[in-house]
Amino acid sequence: MDRPECREEERPYELWLCSFPGMGNRQMTKLAELCGSAREAYYAGTDKWGQVLREKQVEGLKRFTEGWEPQREWERLENAGIRFVTLKDRAYPGRLRQIPDAPYGLFFRGSLPEERYPAVAVVGARDCSRYGYYVAEKLGETLGRNGVIVVSGMARGIDGISQRAALDAGGVSCGVLGCGVDICYPGENRELYQRLARDGCLVSSYPPGTPALARNFPPRNRIVSGLADAVVVVEAREKSGTLITVDMALEQGREVYAVPGRITDPLSEGCNRLIRQGAVPLSDPGELLSELCGSPRQGPDEPEEGCPAWLPEKLRALYDALEVTPKTVEEIRESLPAGFAESGGKLTADLMRLCLEDLAVQVSPGCFCGKFR
Repeated sequence: MDRPECREEERPYELWLCSFPGMGNRQMTKLAELCGSAREAYYAGTDKWGQVLREKQVEGLKRFTEGWEPQREWERLENAGIRFVTLKDRAYPGRLRQIPDAPYGLFFRGSLPEERYPAVAVVGARDCSRYGYYVAEKLGETLGRNGVIVVSGMARGIDGISQRAALDAGGVSCGVLGCGVDICYPGENRELYQRLARDGCLVSSYPPGTPALARNFPPRNRIVSGLADAVVVVEAREKSGTLITVDMALEQGREVYAVPGRITDPLSEGCNRLIRQGAVPLSDPGELLSELCGSPRQGPDEPEEGCPAWLPEKLRALYDALEVTPKTVEEIRESLPAGFAESGGKLTADLMRLCLEDLAVQVSPGCFCGKFR
């Protein structure tokens, strides 16, 4: 391990190495080792670079380096509140260090996940169902409340839902981006982005300013699984980008769990196929928690399950008739106990009252599902 003062002198040059977009992780490592350090590689010139890089890469690196002043760029990074580690640093995440082709460097905001805590990657569909929303929320809440780090890609849908729930439960979450950590993508998750930077972590292998391009996300996905002990797929179509994360998780030796779904639901096709292929079916977040770290925490502050006691009897029956899967008003009426049938207008009014009490959700006009705690 380098002396601390040597490491500090080296960092601006490692930043240079990681900021050139035309080089892979193995090439960065090989070039630094060939030259003796990233600093020596910076001054080595094209002949030395050509021993590792292709001709077009050498030409690109030459042009890139001509406009790069290491100390200036390092100060700019620090002023932006962005931190940087490489494989040579103790702070580099240990789980990630062990994966094939580990990122040479990482840019981050917040605090990198601590190795002493278990970590789970929660991934799934962007356009998830109410069922997927419910499962992702319960999973993120349970893991966060019990000290398990929730890792995901901060995407719309399952990713963001699970991460937000973990933070709401007082837990920690790490968002892995397919762009620079100075860019919030997708923009609709701005609040989550800010919370992760403050209370969790935002990580990327891409330098600041890198836009969210489609080609950036498969490499991003291997970091999501690489930072975790296990991967849980909540919802995924038969042909889904989520399954790329699963492939990488298996390559990295991670356990893969999949949440079962209805055989008629396209959003569950990917999960059901994973289970047929050997993924562990996950029907209860507590099962995963027990395997990772023993029994879930219990305490007086644990959220109450089931129907709130203060509801009037008819509203309690109506609440009990709701499910995670949305149902029409007529379907809800048919599932009510005998003697509780109401007119369509009265039943809709009662359902809207449950929505106002944050106990139900109107998914579309005349279609409701429960919001369970």
